[in-house]
Amino acid sequence: MKRVLAALAVVAVVASLGTGVLIWRLHGPAEQVEISAYSHGHLTKVGPSLNCEVRDPTKCQPASEEGELPVTDRHPVQLSVPAVVASAPWWLVLVYDDPVDTTLGRYRPDSRLAVTIPTVDPQRGRLRQFVVQLRTLVQDQTGELIDIPHKEWSVRTVWP
Repeated sequence: MKRVLAALAVVAVVASLGTGVLIWRLHGPAEQVEISAYSHGHLTKVGPSLNCEVRDPTKCQPASEEGELPVTDRHPVQLSVPAVVASAPWWLVLVYDDPVDTTLGRYRPDSRLAVTIPTVDPQRGRLRQFVVQLRTLVQDQTGELIDIPHKEWSVRTVWP
């Protein structure tokens, strides 16, 4: 029983330290943490378009502007996220012609540094925007737990 409790305490300390290091690394200036996206000879790098504190997502810092990437229907987007983003659970939001029809992808920590995104989906139409998010779990006024973005990198597609 003592060994189990000791092992659980070690796991809790390691998890807390890992979370602390991640928060410390993501808390720096917006310019330091950029995502990049490439398609058909065009590259864009953007900092966070939403840059809020993890512990209080209502406290936000000035953020970068949304990026733009020229695309065509023949070439997918190659999205790359830095290791500091990929070391946390991160979300990819894809917005198509119909904004109601968004797609959410969720990636586990240390599982993906890059994603290929088709610019056209047969059912949803053209890709209009993609957003990388880091989220924080908060409690709303009714006591329900919800996750909301505290950092967000946004890129709009530009069609010919």
